[in-house]
Amino acid sequence: MNTPPSPTGAERTDGPPVLIGVLAPLTRPGWAEAGRHLLAGFELAAEEVNAAGGIAGRPLELVVRDTAADPRRAAAAVDELAGLGVAALAGEYHSVVARAAAARADALGLPFLCSSAVLDALTEQPTEWVARLAPTQSHGWRIYADFLLGAGHSRIAVAAEPSVYWASGVRVLRDHLAPRGGTVVELDMSAPDPTAVCDALARSGASAVLLLTGHPEPAVPIVAAVRRDPRLAGITIGAPAGQPEFPAWAASLGEDGAAVPFLRYLPERLGPLGTRVGAALRERLAEAPSFVAFEGYDTVAVLADVLRSHGADRAAVARSWPDVAVEGTRGEIRFSRTPGTGIRQWVWPPVQVVDRDPADPGRFRVLHTG
Repeated sequence: MNTPPSPTGAERTDGPPVLIGVLAPLTRPGWAEAGRHLLAGFELAAEEVNAAGGIAGRPLELVVRDTAADPRRAAAAVDELAGLGVAALAGEYHSVVARAAAARADALGLPFLCSSAVLDALTEQPTEWVARLAPTQSHGWRIYADFLLGAGHSRIAVAAEPSVYWASGVRVLRDHLAPRGGTVVELDMSAPDPTAVCDALARSGASAVLLLTGHPEPAVPIVAAVRRDPRLAGITIGAPAGQPEFPAWAASLGEDGAAVPFLRYLPERLGPLGTRVGAALRERLAEAPSFVAFEGYDTVAVLADVLRSHGADRAAVARSWPDVAVEGTRGEIRFSRTPGTGIRQWVWPPVQVVDRDPADPGRFRVLHTG
C-alpha cells in the first residue's frame, strides 16, 4: 500500500510542511494490529505538534508507508521517502524490517528514529544516523529470564520459528540462564503442528514453554493445544515478544490466553503526560492502547523537539541525538551509546513482565519489573 502524504491537522501553521517518513506494518503478513497502534501514536503526536504551532510555524506532516513485515519493501520505502524530502524517518515494529530500514537510512544519510524494534544490532557498523526508543532485546529478555528463574523455572522449552530475531532471543536466554543453573530446550518447529509441539513439550521435562512464534498462527493454536493437554497441566506458557498485549489475543483465546507472561515497555504508573496521552489514544483506537502506541507518540515528540531546536537539515538532526532530553509518556528520553548496538539508544525505557489476569482477561497484572 502506497499511502499518500496526508495532512495531520495544521490549522495554526503555514508555510511548506516538514515531512517525517513513517514505516509501519499495516497489512499482513505484518503484525497489522501493532502497526495500527504505532500509527495512532504517531498521528496523535503530530496533531498536537501542529495545534501548538508546528515546527517554527510550519506544519508537521507524516508520509506513511506500509512495510507489511517485508525488509525489501521497507528498504524501497526508505529510498522513496528520502527522494520525497523527508527530514527524518520514524517507526517500524518488526526487528528484521527495522534492520533493513536502518541500513538503507545509514547509507543515504537519513536520520532514523526506530520506535519499537528491539534486535540489538540494527546496523552492521556504528552509525550516527540511527537512534532507538525501544530497549534492546538482550536487555528486555534478560529481565524476562530473571522473572522465570524467580518463578522457579530452571528448565525452559522454547518453541521458536526460524528467524534472526527468534534465534537472537534464544541466545540471550541461554547465555543468561546457563550461569544461573537454567537450561533451554529447543522444540522442533520445522512443521509447527500443535499436537507435535505438545508431544515434544511433554518429553522435554520443562516447566515453562516460550512461544517464539508468529501471531495468530501458530501461537494461538499452540496455546489452545497446550491448555487442553492433560500431560501439560502444570506448564507455564510465556510469550516474551508481547503477543498477548493486543486485544486480538484475548479475542482469539479468551481464558486460555490469560496467565501468559510477556514483556511490555510501560511504567507501573503513568505520569500526567502519559495519562493524558493514554486517554486520547484509547479514544482514537476504541480500545486500550498498547505500549506500542506510546512508543509511536514518543517518537514524534522527540523528532518534533529536535526539528524545532536544530531545523530540518538531516545532518543536524542526526548530530542532535546526544543532546536530546525530552519528557516522553514513559519518562525522560535521552540517548547514549550502548555496546553491541552501534546506534544511539534510550537507556532505558521502563520494562515490565505482565500477564492477563485469569479472573479478568481484560486486565493486566504486573509480575516483575526491571
